[in-house]
This record gives sequence, structure tokens and C-alpha cells, in this order.
Amino acid sequence: MTDNDDDADTDVTGGTEQTPPNTSRDFEVDLDDVVLDESDEEGASQGLFDDLLSGEPIFENKEVLRPSYTPHELPHRKEQINKMATILVAALRGETPSNILIYGKTGTGKTASAKFVSNELESTSKKYEVPCSVEYINCEVTDTQYRVLAQLANKFIDENEAYIEDRVAELEGLLDEVDAADAPETDPLADTEFDSRAAVHERIDELEADAEEFEDVPMTGWPTDRVYSVFFDAVDYEERVVVIMLDEIDKLVEKSGDDTLYNLSRMNSELENSRVSIMGISNDLKFTDFLDPRVKSSLGEEEIVFPPYDANQLRDILQHRSDVAFEPGALTEDVIPLCAAFAAQEHGDARRALDLLRTAGELAERSQSEVVDEEHVRKAQDKIELDRVVEVVRTLPTQSKLVLFAIILLEKNGVHNINTGEVFNIYKRLCEEIDADVLTQRRVTDLISELDMLGIVNAVVVSKGRYGRTKEISLSVPIEETEAVLLSDSRLGDIEEVQPFVQARFNN
Repeated sequence: MTDNDDDADTDVTGGTEQTPPNTSRDFEVDLDDVVLDESDEEGASQGLFDDLLSGEPIFENKEVLRPSYTPHELPHRKEQINKMATILVAALRGETPSNILIYGKTGTGKTASAKFVSNELESTSKKYEVPCSVEYINCEVTDTQYRVLAQLANKFIDENEAYIEDRVAELEGLLDEVDAADAPETDPLADTEFDSRAAVHERIDELEADAEEFEDVPMTGWPTDRVYSVFFDAVDYEERVVVIMLDEIDKLVEKSGDDTLYNLSRMNSELENSRVSIMGISNDLKFTDFLDPRVKSSLGEEEIVFPPYDANQLRDILQHRSDVAFEPGALTEDVIPLCAAFAAQEHGDARRALDLLRTAGELAERSQSEVVDEEHVRKAQDKIELDRVVEVVRTLPTQSKLVLFAIILLEKNGVHNINTGEVFNIYKRLCEEIDADVLTQRRVTDLISELDMLGIVNAVVVSKGRYGRTKEISLSVPIEETEAVLLSDSRLGDIEEVQPFVQARFNN
């Protein structure tokens, strides 16, 4: 809210009416004298969207190109999918499947394959009337033991309540049949577990009492032991096999340790009715090195590795999705090969390839082009790269932002072959300007190395002969866009006049 917001609004609840600035109370408008422009008349339009809608559509179903979409077929992942299926088929026999760990770099089809197999498992379990379910948790979002257990507990509480509601309705229907029966030989209870009408009523009372005992877990506030106990009771309420899919499982271990995995992996020894299996998905092949040996041995019963895609495989994936995503003839022949080539350079990342193809289509659509061509792909590549830089810079810690801002100021003022000392001198003055702690020059050097690893700057160690060695630093990202992101930070935005800081290079 701005300083003038209180003045601009009329307070109708507090009893004090305030007049907007530069407005007279006596000023009145005769509505009969107001003449509307033709385009403002009812039913007329200024054509804001008409031009955009006038071109031929490019997309038929854009959602097919998003990472959240689970395709009906996954090219070049048959081996991994079959291995998952052979492990999880035990659930359809009422047995406990082995725990599975799935590894692979970003965009290698891990999550899509796991979701595909999970959907098949659940649909087959319904077909054969076997109680089996898969619960998906993204550990990048749900990253603490409390949140994981609370989400699972509430999911199973909802399922149990739905089961009780259906079962009570079924039993009440049975009572209606008993009441309607007019001869002993047509007793509706004959082929049921109940020997009397009273027994049915008793079971209904038990079910309703169970439903009243269920209590949803709040997202904060309970002791973890209590949350675990509620989850345990909820999952064990009825007979079923549960597969818990933990996507980005390394993020959970990194933030909360391996307590969650330890508790989940030892549940089966205590459960009476249900069985639990864990499917962990990770980009980090080494994350199990930090697990307790007991957790590691129980969790890694089966391991499946997803290798990166090559350019030809990426081309097949894009072709498969584009057939559904785009209108016929919307892509020129070179679009898919170029998207595949760009993504193959990014470690065979199919997600990057799909983003590239979707963004190219959106750019073509905005320019009202009838087809997506090579130029749109190249522009999409630049846009995605810039978006990545913007997101990385936006999420940097304040100290790293100050170091980067110092480098930008030097480059903007024509300084070449920037060294660490020059960056540190300006960094110190920026810290003083916003009243931030000043780190040591050694720590600032470390921050420059981190920026180098992120691809934001290029830092090369050069020898100065008898004067020792230093780092020569240059930006690897667009100056204007990066500076705009930095200045959008409320603390750095307070720096009004930066020119005197650049003079520090010549004063020190």
C-alpha cells in the first residue's frame, strides 16, 4: 500500500468520509451530457484480442508439452518401466513390493515413468479388486518429516472416511432389504457376515464411531510422534498395499535427515492390515552415502538408473508429443531436430527440450506466425536461458547479490580484467550504503567462485609474476537484465547513486 492509499479511498465503515485529492465536493457531472466514444458503446469492442485470435491456431493441446503431463507412451524407457512393473506386481498379489530407488539427471524421464507405472498399477488393482494405492509426494515442496507424515496421514484419513461412508450406505441398504423381505427363505442376510439385523446395526455404529475418532493433522503444531501415530493408524485401518512415491527424495534427506525414511522403512514390521513400499526418485546418485546404514540397506533393495537421452531419442520424444500438441503442419522440418540438438547439449534433458518446443510455439503464436520455424526456436533458447539467469540471480543471498552488483558496476563503467581487490573495494562501500555486514576478502573470493559455478560470472586465475596470482572476472550474463533483477531486491533498491562507488577503483 502506498502513502496516499488512505487518502485516495473513502472510508465507508469508520464514519469519516475523506475526499480524494484535487476533487471538489461541489463538482457534479450531468450524465446526459456525457458522450461515449463509439468503441465504448455496449456490444462494441476495441479489438484488443480480435487480432490475436484472427490467425490460424498453432497449438492443439499445449499441456502435452508441460512437465506435469504423464504421456500414454514413453519412448526409450521400456527397460526401466518393465523393471519397475516386475517389482511392483507383488502389490497386486497382496504382497509387499521391494523398495525402489530411481536415479538419473533432470529430464531423463524418472518421474514420468514412475507416474506412468503407478497409474497402470492403480487401474489394474481396480480391475482385479485388489486394494492398492500410490501416494505421490514432491519432497522439494514437502521437505520435512512433519509435512510428509501429515500429508500422508490426511490422505489416508480422507480415504478411510470415504470407505466408511460407502460401507454405511451399503449396510443401510441391506437393512432396507431385510425390512422388505416377506419370507424366511429370501433372507438378505443369508450370504453375509451378519446373523441378525442387530448385528448390522452394531457394525454401523462401530463404523460411525471410527469416523468420529479421525482427526486431520494440522500442518504445524503437533509433536512429530503424534503425527506418526495418526498416520500409522490411518494407513493400517483397512487391508491394502501402499506405494509411497517420494520425488526429489534427496531434498528431504538434505533438509530433515533420514528419520522419515527410517520410520517408513520399518513400518511393515508393526503393521497388521496394510503393507507399505517406498519408491524414491533422486537426481543425486550419491545421496545414499549420507544415510544410516540400516536405512540404506532397507531403502535400496532395488535400484533403477535412467541414463540421459541422446539427440535421436530426444527427437523421437518431441515428435511423439508434437503430434498431439500442435495442429498439423504447424512445425517446419528443422524445428524438432534443432530443439533436440539444443537439449542434448544440456545433458540429454527431455524437460528442457519440451520447454524449448513449447516456448518456440508460444513465440510464434504471439508474433501471429502461421508456423513455428528455426528462428522461433533460437529465440526460445535465448528466452529460456535468460529466464534461468533471472531466477538464479533473484534467489541469490544478499551478500552474493552485492558482490555481483559490484562486478556489474565495474563492467558498466568500462573496467576490463576486473580483479578480486577491485570487486571487494566496491562491495565494501555497497555494504556500508545498505548497512550490511562486510565479509572478509577471502569470503568474497569464495562468493565469486560460487557465482562462477552458477555460470553468472567467468572467473579465471591468472599469474602476475612476482606479484602473485589473482582472479580476472567478467560477466557471463546480460548486464541490463541482471542489474534490473538485483535492483528489484528491496535492500539493493535503496542504493540511489552508485557512481561514487566505482571511483573506488581509482582511489585504492
